[in-house]
Amino acid sequence: MPTNPQIRIPATYMRGGTSKGVFFRLQDLPDACQVPGEARDKLLLRVIGSPDPYQKQIDGMGGATSSTSKTVILAEPTQPDHDVDYLFGQVSIDKPFVDWSGNCGNLTAAVGAFAINSGFVAKDRIPEDGICTVRIWQANIRKTIVAHVPITNGDVQETGDFELDGVTFPAAEVQVEFMDPADGEGSMFPTGNLVDDLDVPGVGTLKATMINAGIPTIFVNAEDIGYKGAELQDDINSDPEALAMFETIRAHGAVKMGLIQNIEEAANRQHTPKVAFVAKPVDYVSSSGKNIGAGDVDVLVRALSMGKLHHAMMGTAAVAIATASAVPGTLVNLAAGGGDRTHVTFGHPSGTLRVGAEARQVDGQWTATKAIMSRSARILMEGWVRVPQTAQ
Repeated sequence: MPTNPQIRIPATYMRGGTSKGVFFRLQDLPDACQVPGEARDKLLLRVIGSPDPYQKQIDGMGGATSSTSKTVILAEPTQPDHDVDYLFGQVSIDKPFVDWSGNCGNLTAAVGAFAINSGFVAKDRIPEDGICTVRIWQANIRKTIVAHVPITNGDVQETGDFELDGVTFPAAEVQVEFMDPADGEGSMFPTGNLVDDLDVPGVGTLKATMINAGIPTIFVNAEDIGYKGAELQDDINSDPEALAMFETIRAHGAVKMGLIQNIEEAANRQHTPKVAFVAKPVDYVSSSGKNIGAGDVDVLVRALSMGKLHHAMMGTAAVAIATASAVPGTLVNLAAGGGDRTHVTFGHPSGTLRVGAEARQVDGQWTATKAIMSRSARILMEGWVRVPQTAQ
């Protein structure tokens, strides 16, 4: 039986926020994979261990969840006044498919550290002690993100006492600023409305806020679909009918947002848009057993990623939450109590998160100047990943 040797590729396995992914430098990839296309997608699928009909990704680096089936490619900056280009690939677990349509906000916190460690940031911009500002060009969505990475003795500081719900151990805090997070190619609210009536076959007509900020997101009221907003993963992910309902909402919302032409196209655009439901605060117990009081948060939010309820909150969806909360009259803003606000603390399945955003009206159109949140990141393993030669 003929065999093919494995090739090895320099790579780093990193946690960023509540996600994990395999990080590459573009120049370290095989030549055929240094440009977008089938060769690159096949390589990344094999690295992660997809497609896997068992949905375990045993034969790869993936962790069989949307939070752990991720890849990152960093390259020399293509834009002036930036340190690095950041390209994100969300790898499907059970399908031969890499979704390049959006960003991962959680892994953005790790991008800054990886850029420093990989030589993308000029040495004279890295302090001996203090904060290194890394200017990132997010190539998927063509936006600027600024990561503020702590430095100690000239090296990236990874350990610290910053706690992030959804992450077991404390680490160093990395503040991330998403500059002009709204979609630059159109309105932040693509339908022109803060709240729409979204007709969903088999579900009914739902009130929905559809926003392009951080990542395209569809927000609906929890009570309109039979939930309280305090649900944990098993409450949703163990219910096939619920998951099918959310996918139907997502597909029809994507059409109304102009992201796809028909609902059939949603199957090949799994990463975006996200669908989330919001509710006014109530007491609940998080997945870690932590008691979250109604007075601890402004609003409850649950969001789905790649067809499953997320264990915490996607970073880009947190940007969408922050931005929507800053616009009076959206469903997120109303659930948070309404009015003008520059920050919001929301409850998610793993706990709470505080995020900030600045939004204003210009010529009758809402726009966001930036959204801010804190995350943490650290290297889990570094060296090489190996894949069979035929995978490239």
